[in-house]
Amino acid sequence: MYKNNTAIDRRWKARLAAMLLGGLLSAGVQAQDYGSEHADVPAFVEKMQTEYGFSPQHVQSLLDQAVRQEAILKAIARPAERVKPWHEYRAIFITDKRINDGVAFWDKHAETLERAEKEYGVEPEIILAIMGVETSYGGNMGSYRVIDALTTLGFDYPPRADFFRRQLESYLVLTREQQMDPLVLKGSYAGAMGYGQFIPSSYQAFAVDFDYDGVVDIWNNPVDAIGSVANYFHQHKWQHGAVVAIPADVTGDRFAEGVTLEQGLEARKTVAELKSLGWTPRSELEQDAEVMAFEFDAGERMQYWLGLNNLYVITRYNRSVMYAMVVHQLADLLREARQQ
Repeated sequence: MYKNNTAIDRRWKARLAAMLLGGLLSAGVQAQDYGSEHADVPAFVEKMQTEYGFSPQHVQSLLDQAVRQEAILKAIARPAERVKPWHEYRAIFITDKRINDGVAFWDKHAETLERAEKEYGVEPEIILAIMGVETSYGGNMGSYRVIDALTTLGFDYPPRADFFRRQLESYLVLTREQQMDPLVLKGSYAGAMGYGQFIPSSYQAFAVDFDYDGVVDIWNNPVDAIGSVANYFHQHKWQHGAVVAIPADVTGDRFAEGVTLEQGLEARKTVAELKSLGWTPRSELEQDAEVMAFEFDAGERMQYWLGLNNLYVITRYNRSVMYAMVVHQLADLLREARQQ
């Protein structure tokens, strides 16, 4: 994907060498969890050889050093988007500190954010809101070794094992291409990485070398991270300057029929259909506009919203309308705070 560069190689080795010993030690005596005796490991090793040209011995050596993490299996079974009501979920991410830290990050990287907006058509506040929600602007990128997370979920989490084994494939390929040590890099319990928490396949598809140094570094380089998040939204058809969501009022006894999320994030109703069911947008929308309609538990009352295309684009990053709304609201607050 990118040309080899001796200086870059030396820099990566220096950067990761200090972490390597700790990564190896963390495998410890449990490092045989994914040895060749594991039922699904031999087929994976063979696939890495036949499809990507990896040495079977190399792949097996990496898997031998991966550690099954019970905490990961527990975490993926209880994501916050599923177990918390909206008002509790929102309170996790919408805080004065996160807003202030976001403005400071914006000030520091204003030139890069402006360039990303020009090249990709994505507003700075959206890029920042993603980084703010995902990692507090790089302050918490995850504490699990990516190799442990993807191996644990790829071989010991049947509901999505196929997906995570594909992510493990992508991870081994990208670390080979970028000359990174796959035993060292850390991320979330689901194997998401860097400032914007890209899963490996997203890294391959959307991460960019935004400072043109030959390395796509979303872990240590905020310039690459900013460009990568912007490219992700650009590729998913973000519309610059377009409305994301509009609050609505509801009346009558049929408004619940208008909620679309029970049919999935792709479900839509026209504004005219929703009005016939008792929904009234608080801003003007075309009658034939197709929107997502949903309700949130705001604690003392319910909130009703209409989501447009850009809200749907945010759900491409995380398939949760609560996630998309908290990103949208944080983005608005970041923009307002910086303009003061």
